[in-house]
Amino acid sequence: MNLFRRIILTIFLVGTIHAALFAQTSTLELNIAAAADLSAALKDIADSFQKGTGIQVRLSFGASGALTQQIENGAPVDLFFSADMDYPRQLIKDNQADPPSLYQYAVGKLVLWVPADSPLDLEHQGMQALLDPSVKKISIANPQHAPYGRAAVEALKHAGLYDRLADRFVMGENVSQAAQFAESGNAQVGFVALAHAVAPSMKGKGKYWIVPADYYPPLAQGVVILSRSLHKKEADQFLTYIKTKPVTDKLQKYGFTIPATH
Repeated sequence: MNLFRRIILTIFLVGTIHAALFAQTSTLELNIAAAADLSAALKDIADSFQKGTGIQVRLSFGASGALTQQIENGAPVDLFFSADMDYPRQLIKDNQADPPSLYQYAVGKLVLWVPADSPLDLEHQGMQALLDPSVKKISIANPQHAPYGRAAVEALKHAGLYDRLADRFVMGENVSQAAQFAESGNAQVGFVALAHAVAPSMKGKGKYWIVPADYYPPLAQGVVILSRSLHKKEADQFLTYIKTKPVTDKLQKYGFTIPATH
């Protein structure tokens, strides 16, 4: 091989390596698993983060318990946003998440939601409206996997209505599906997250009543970085972004309360 060909080959190889490294950098993607109540807020937040950093964010939503099980089974997740603090703590206990990264980012709120044309008077009757003869089905998230489902059960028990209404439940796999059941008419009323009720996509579609906070244990919501994450620097960058005022303001806009310690 003459000198000229060697030079050409060297230039080609160096260019190929640089291209591969650039492609690897430019396609860096954070995998975030998040509770279904964050489906609107976190998309908004992730979009702003991507624009500011160039780091791509892939979001997967579901019931917190189901997502925890997927993570325990090896799902490639960098960050996990739960609708409670217990599931992140479980992952820490099982050496699946980094203890110092655990952070309470918000407190969720439970609401009763009905379509805009519903005759139910939630404003004046509150949960007693569930006893109306027109209410054949009530959608809730599955309490076995979803913190909002457990909150709904506790609220009904607090109001003394659980035993009277349990046979009317339509179970959604997560709180988003519970909202879909109510919106589609598969249930006349649904226990959903306030974040769903105030989401832009739901504007004008329904009316809601905020369940009093003392009816159920606080929906303290936590995030944690997974131990096997290959992008811990970027995951920490996203977590730091979550703690900024513009993001906490967005979370409040979507119906979440920010803990007083923030």
